[in-house]
Amino acid sequence: MSLHLTVLGCHSATPRVNAYPTAQYLEINNRHFLIDCGEGTQRQMRKYKVGFSKINHIFISHLHGDHFFGLVGLIATFGILNREKELHIYGPKGIKEATTIQLKVSKSWTKYPIIFHELESKESQLIFEDDKVSVKTIPLNHRIYTNGFLFTEKPKLRKLHIENIQQYDEIETCDFHNIKAGKDFTLSTGEIVSNEELTIDPPKPLSFAFCSDTEYKPDIVPIIKNVDLLYHEATFLKDREDLCDKTKHSTAEQAAYIANQANANKLIIGHYSSRYKNINDFKVEAQTVFKNTELAEAGKRYSTNSFPVEILN
Repeated sequence: MSLHLTVLGCHSATPRVNAYPTAQYLEINNRHFLIDCGEGTQRQMRKYKVGFSKINHIFISHLHGDHFFGLVGLIATFGILNREKELHIYGPKGIKEATTIQLKVSKSWTKYPIIFHELESKESQLIFEDDKVSVKTIPLNHRIYTNGFLFTEKPKLRKLHIENIQQYDEIETCDFHNIKAGKDFTLSTGEIVSNEELTIDPPKPLSFAFCSDTEYKPDIVPIIKNVDLLYHEATFLKDREDLCDKTKHSTAEQAAYIANQANANKLIIGHYSSRYKNINDFKVEAQTVFKNTELAEAGKRYSTNSFPVEILN
């Protein structure tokens, strides 16, 4: 099992030199997802060696420009690269119209299929699932309809306890699949050997929660409970908490409260307002509530287990 998150951009809407709006690349259990797609995302993908051909599913949290204005450019580039595989795009209702009208007026229609999954529900819902990963929405509270996304690995089969299995001559290799699937084994005498004796628990499925622009919303905690890695926006410090009600954003302290209540393993904060010159102040504020906090920065890569931070060139 594996989880790797690469931050491509993490700043708020105001353009700045060497500061890119929100985009993240997630690798989880051999699946590859792009989350949000602000301006400059494809340039950042090139810089940090994110394979364009690996992206088959893109998740857009909301239709503010700093979260999706890079999408149509990326779609067009896929076409230039002769993409043939279908592309799935998940986002709020309206994303299909916003994207296709740009492709239409620029005469940039793609030859590959684009499948839009438009979202409207204000309740958490399962929007993607295969044999390795599931994705659920995290309803947020921003100025327009907004979702976060919870990515979770599917549980692995149980591991064989070979030493215990070898104590039973009747258990053969052909029985291993059923045992790993959690079934007990019945001996010829009728005695049942419990699965707990024959197997070892598999590693805990890993999970990542992406909480995009939102005001402090503690009712999301049950959805993300015990998440391994949590990204939560932190646009302001608590000195300007008054702006949170107006803009529907969060402070670093509020993001930390969410991480603490959710019993997250690690918190990453980002989407910093340009009014602040020293982003380390966000980390200092958050760590007063939740110690295991890191700052999102373009080029940072977080990996499984202890989530060591790797800086990409």
